[in-house]
Amino acid sequence: MSEKILIIDDDLDTLRLVGLMLQKQGYQIVAAGSGPQGLELAFSEIPDLILLDVMMPGMDGYEVARRLRANEKTAGISILMFTAKSQLDDKVTGFEAGADDYLTKPTHPTELQAHVKALLARSGKGRGQSPTTPVEEPAYLIGVIGARGGLGVTAVAANLAAALQKKTSADLVLAEFRPGQGTLAFDLGLERSEGLAELLNTSPAEITRKVVDEKFILHPSGVKILVASTHPKDAILLNNVQHFEVILSRMQFMTRFVIVDLGNSLNSVTQRLMTTFNEVIVVTEPFESTLLHSRELMDDLVSLGVDKSHIYVAVNYRLRSEMALSVPQAQELIKYSIDVTFTPAPELFHQAERRQTMACILTQESLTTQQYNTFAGKVESRAPKSTKK
Repeated sequence: MSEKILIIDDDLDTLRLVGLMLQKQGYQIVAAGSGPQGLELAFSEIPDLILLDVMMPGMDGYEVARRLRANEKTAGISILMFTAKSQLDDKVTGFEAGADDYLTKPTHPTELQAHVKALLARSGKGRGQSPTTPVEEPAYLIGVIGARGGLGVTAVAANLAAALQKKTSADLVLAEFRPGQGTLAFDLGLERSEGLAELLNTSPAEITRKVVDEKFILHPSGVKILVASTHPKDAILLNNVQHFEVILSRMQFMTRFVIVDLGNSLNSVTQRLMTTFNEVIVVTEPFESTLLHSRELMDDLVSLGVDKSHIYVAVNYRLRSEMALSVPQAQELIKYSIDVTFTPAPELFHQAERRQTMACILTQESLTTQQYNTFAGKVESRAPKSTKK
């Protein structure tokens, strides 16, 4: 049987011309006009090679490649990125995302045929069949976000990280993707707060795993932390969207879990990264206006391509108030399933801040600790089981 090639490209002319050219060479051709459609066909058709464009709306080729590599069924399929993006950092990002080869448009048909033939010969109809080429396990990526400030997004991200690390004993990274608005340096008494800013001021092509690893700070809880700058002027670094993509792609293959504090807005960075996360935790509070605002946020996430089933709501009862809605009332208003609630514990969080640690590890007997341990258990159960021993 002839080899099957899946072409994923939003340009219909490319699909038609390249597909016809390869078909004449005796290959079976399957075509998809978008990233999500390409993934669906890849999972159902299991092609021998995927010819993948980078610049596609909604979900680009980098994200498609990452998801292909993260799925056991498609992790071994050879990927040839075929794109007009020709800069060195574009190619580096492509290879880091999982591409086996990279070819720049336009190219002569003979060159494309040669790359396709070489990849198929090298892979033996699928790289996964070679026992000498292990596939790296990607981290389980968790984004934490709120619809507005003051909801405790950072507190939820940090305490979940500590509880999850303690429960699983796995390598875990907590990253603040909020340049100029970092708070972990103050909250946890960390000596340096320039890690993220230094990466954002580095050429994307130079952001290797080693460089990223050097920016982590190891907290006594066992959590590795990538800290955002506390200098408000550094908020301008949010313009470096590609840098954030590269940083996240590097961390994805450095650890078991990555928890990212995304702050409280759908800025250019968060909009670009949202579909990368395996799950998104939306932190809200039990008041009508905040719940309605949070519902708008989640509707926007879905419109950006986030699977609704991957969105989890955390209702944070930060302060004691008679005006707070009950959980059933909050559920009725928000329209999305509530995954976890945190009861008020202002004194505990104040003590944790004074001792520069996470509330859930300050005392093991508190209800807050039990709630975060339960939440960590839920997150662990949703993540794929690691095959590493």
